[in-house]
Amino acid sequence: MPGTDALRSDVAGPDQDRSGGVRALPLAERPPLSAGRLVAAVVALGLGGFAIGTTEFVTMGLLPDIAEGIGVDIPTAGHVISLYALGVVVGAPVIAALGTRLPRRGLLLGLMAAFLVGNALTAVAPGYGSLLVARFLAGVPHGAYFGVASLVAASLVAPHLRGRAVSSVMLGLALANVAGVPAATWLGQQYGWRSAYWAVVVIAALTVAAVTAVVPGAPGNRAATVRSELGALRRPQVLLTLLVGVVGFGGMFAVYSYIAPLVTEVTGLSRGLIPWVLFAFGAGGVVGTALGGKLADAALFRSLVGANVVTGVLLALVPLAARTPVSVFAVIFAFAVSASALVVCLQMRLMEVAGEAQMLGAALNHSALNAANALGAWIGGVVIAAGYGYTAPGPVGAGLAVLGLLALTASAVLRRRELRALADARPAAAAAPVQVAAGR
Repeated sequence: MPGTDALRSDVAGPDQDRSGGVRALPLAERPPLSAGRLVAAVVALGLGGFAIGTTEFVTMGLLPDIAEGIGVDIPTAGHVISLYALGVVVGAPVIAALGTRLPRRGLLLGLMAAFLVGNALTAVAPGYGSLLVARFLAGVPHGAYFGVASLVAASLVAPHLRGRAVSSVMLGLALANVAGVPAATWLGQQYGWRSAYWAVVVIAALTVAAVTAVVPGAPGNRAATVRSELGALRRPQVLLTLLVGVVGFGGMFAVYSYIAPLVTEVTGLSRGLIPWVLFAFGAGGVVGTALGGKLADAALFRSLVGANVVTGVLLALVPLAARTPVSVFAVIFAFAVSASALVVCLQMRLMEVAGEAQMLGAALNHSALNAANALGAWIGGVVIAAGYGYTAPGPVGAGLAVLGLLALTASAVLRRRELRALADARPAAAAAPVQVAAGR
């Protein structure tokens, strides 16, 4: 996160021009924030990300415990991960389109309250079917929360700091993997897997209190309509960027969804070391999220390509890295760095190419990432159930990253054509008045 002095000097005033493709929220009703209030607001927004990250990723660490507790095998229990992801995929665009006119803080509070209820239902679910429903409901507010929180954070700073502001919100999700997920995994192992989700309920309640106290109110986009928001889905660049998120990031989830059995069955680590494996992933996520904000501010598209390529290479190395404890920790940390940088760059890219549909563009990133979650968990389960072992999702994930690279290539080619067409149109437009005059 940028230093407080830098943030204070660059807090956006109500009349500041917002160029560069990311239109800020209207904040004319209040004066610029002080440095302390700005930091507090970003921390409050990030706390919601911490709660969401904890519930999303603790399921991977507790997957064997959940499977045993509800009486199913591990690949079947992986469907719990997929249903949460499906909730995000469905909820993000629907809530973003319907809620774009609502006051931002009130929308954030409603989303976090719904998230709290979904996790409480998870903690009390009596069986497999009810658990699937509860995880779906818990996932519905996920993407919209990050979308609204990202827009609010971006609106509080000058254009050249927007990537770092958004990454500061996303840092809550990354920190969840350092502290929240290992702690909740340990809690679930010691006191039953349901206790982990009760812990998430507590964090969600704290988020509601923090957002109420320190996040400034801001009106929604009163000129927006459901049709105008959904219009972003007709933009080829939006669709290509979403495809990068789905397939490029799906490879990471193919491996991470089954990280617990990978390190116990292949690497030979004890079950008690799983929280430390998750800590390594979380630490990499913190580094990658902070790095991703800086890269996005410096060279967005190039950073997006680079993060995708590095993630694919590291996933391909999983079968080799899983042979020893040192190498498995190293590769897990490394692909967490690259994948987290990829997430921030995808978020900024969608906010850039969505045009006026800012709410939808910001939320759709999380639909794409959780479609990747569902796809990765499903493909990983398929290759494991087919008998290829717990290392097989690594090469499969690398193949998905290649598909993401192809989508980025198509995006670059399309952009060059758009620029060429624009350049060709300018001389014709300039010549038109001259032709009319000559005709006279």
